Amino acid sequence: MNQLKFPGVNRRAFLSATALGVLAGPLAAFLGSGAQAQQADGLREPQAEWRQSYDTSERLAVSRETTPVLSAATLSATEAAIQQYQGIVARGGWNAVPAGAELRIGVKSKAVQALRQRLVVSGDLDSVAGTGPVFDSFVEAAVKRFQARHGQGETGIVNEQTFTELNIPAEARLRQLETNIVRLRAFSGNLGERFVMVNIPAAAVETVENGVVYSHHAAGVGKIDRQSPIMQAKATQINFNPFWTVPPSLIKKDLIPKMQADPSYLTEEKIRVFNKEGQEVSPQSINWNSLDATNYKYRQDTGADINSLGFVRVNIPNPYGVYMHDTPSKGIFGDDFRFVSSGCVRVQDVRDYVAWLLKDTPGWSRDQIDEVIRSGQRQDVTLSSPVNVYWVYVTAWATPDGVVQFREDIYQRDGAGPGPMATAIPAQPLAAVQE
Repeated sequence: MNQLKFPGVNRRAFLSATALGVLAGPLAAFLGSGAQAQQADGLREPQAEWRQSYDTSERLAVSRETTPVLSAATLSATEAAIQQYQGIVARGGWNAVPAGAELRIGVKSKAVQALRQRLVVSGDLDSVAGTGPVFDSFVEAAVKRFQARHGQGETGIVNEQTFTELNIPAEARLRQLETNIVRLRAFSGNLGERFVMVNIPAAAVETVENGVVYSHHAAGVGKIDRQSPIMQAKATQINFNPFWTVPPSLIKKDLIPKMQADPSYLTEEKIRVFNKEGQEVSPQSINWNSLDATNYKYRQDTGADINSLGFVRVNIPNPYGVYMHDTPSKGIFGDDFRFVSSGCVRVQDVRDYVAWLLKDTPGWSRDQIDEVIRSGQRQDVTLSSPVNVYWVYVTAWATPDGVVQFREDIYQRDGAGPGPMATAIPAQPLAAVQE
């Protein structure tokens, strides 16, 4: 995969703009350039009420970042974000947006006016476009920017999830940044020339080479009750077309209950049962209403369509017994909520990820990787040079272009208590919203 490059906003310009973090400037200055960019990429039609779409402005765009989350540059940007949010809090924070029916293009209401005011304060909407009760393309673009900064799908529609994030107080966001600056400092040194970062709350993977993000991958990480651990490890081996052996912890939690509900479960899932002597036995010979089932080993056949590990398993030796792997359930990568595993990490575009890991291992080009996967044959490959892997828990950070990112404290490790940042701003009734 080629290194990704995206234009960013000049950091000095961002920090020297308004104290609210909103980049000032005449609106007309970017409408024309937005039209040219829109015509060049050919990705979307302009909204009917505007000749040019507001979301093409590079000033407020959220690009795929090339600066690693774990870097001195991100640490510096996050320190600047703390100062920015201290200013927001000192001025009273931001207003609540009355929750209720979804807000989208064409809606006219007092709630939209409250939404505009809220997005201006957080720097998602230019103050020039910050008045009026109509949900137009300016507001839609600002909502998309807000959603991108909070790990949501960029629909431009304010639904229940977006309302929740909008109504988390500025004070709570400031505390979140202050909590995470400590985590970022711990990883601001030399992490290796090549390394992998798994950010658990973001359900995201970065590969980093020579201080630049080489590739981004969506991830599936541990459920709330089966959390992925925070750890440092090394990627040492790739297993192509692997078997999956059911971990002992899942035999009690998952396998026995499923067999009690459906005696054909193991057969349908192509999971074979072996006794302590390594002999295959019939599932029907086991008493599934007892703990007898824990005395056997359960191994799923290879095959990307059936095997829980998909095409590939990446071994990262660690005391928790977790690893990284492919999955046959690739639809999860399009979901906002990707806390779906029992602790391991599922990686989107796993072939690209493995090709990067094996780039210094002789004989393993992308073509050879595709060939062995296509063959369906089990094969293990040891990396010539192990690659550092960091599983971290970062729920807030900023990028050098001034974009401040937040993710839900899904494992409640920020100290804010249960729920979205402990408390959201109580939504006022519509009648209380200022005109």
